[in-house]
Amino acid sequence: MKKYRTALTLLLAALLLALPGLAEEISSPYVENEWNFVDGSLDVSGGIPSDAEGTLADIRERGLLRVATEPYFPPYEFIDPALTGQEQYMGADMELARLIARRMGVELEIVPMEFTQVLPAVAERQCDLAISGLSFTPARAAMVEMSKGYHYTLGNAGSGLMIRQADGARIRDIGDLKSAVILAQAGSLQEALAADNIYEYRQFRRMPTMQEVYAALEEGRADAAIVDIENAQSYIAANPDCGLTVVPEVRFILEEQFDGDRIAGPKGETMLMYFVNGVIDEVLEDGHYQSWFSQYTVYASKLDL
Repeated sequence: MKKYRTALTLLLAALLLALPGLAEEISSPYVENEWNFVDGSLDVSGGIPSDAEGTLADIRERGLLRVATEPYFPPYEFIDPALTGQEQYMGADMELARLIARRMGVELEIVPMEFTQVLPAVAERQCDLAISGLSFTPARAAMVEMSKGYHYTLGNAGSGLMIRQADGARIRDIGDLKSAVILAQAGSLQEALAADNIYEYRQFRRMPTMQEVYAALEEGRADAAIVDIENAQSYIAANPDCGLTVVPEVRFILEEQFDGDRIAGPKGETMLMYFVNGVIDEVLEDGHYQSWFSQYTVYASKLDL
């Protein structure tokens, strides 16, 4: 019996020693909300705080912020073929990445990759952040930390269905897709929306980039595509002879927590996301992101992308 009492005493002592650390962890001000994304903010005017921890401290020590993106989604992120190196990465998201690096007081490295690799690169800590027109989903929030929203589609446009203008009479809603080949970008919110809302079709194909989605649709290799409506309308405006249109009757309107484009960071790095949210607060307050979005919509329309 004495042996068991001794073991119990040691266990209780160990728990008591651990309690201060546990209490500190539980009372940490850097937390996720009920949807598992981060909506708290830090004051970023003084740069990375002296008490920074984890990835935020690592970024300060190395003097470099590494940002993953898929640079084929204008006006968010795209490549200007006339430029080279880091300067070739253009778009509203790239301006946001540069501002975050400036507020941190470090250099920026844009790391281009396929969209399906963007979140794994952050989850596996190969990159510090992902800025690539990302929407919130519960699956993503379980894999990475996600920021508050920094860009919201005008008029709650949401996602919808894109077709060729010539097919407007035969494809008016999702019930007309039973014999259709439909497309979505692999790994996108639109891919998930298609799976949740479209049950009958001939074939569902996933493409690596939105540029390939639009090209396949234009060339008649598919009948319809599930798209972000704002991005699709920007593409049509930049390519008036593409022969594509958005079906007016089809809208996949998102619940509040799904709205807005977000930045992703490694899971558990909530302090880093509080810093990111501080920069997002800044660009929302002064209107810079919307200004960048408008500027790069025009810029991208003049390039052969």
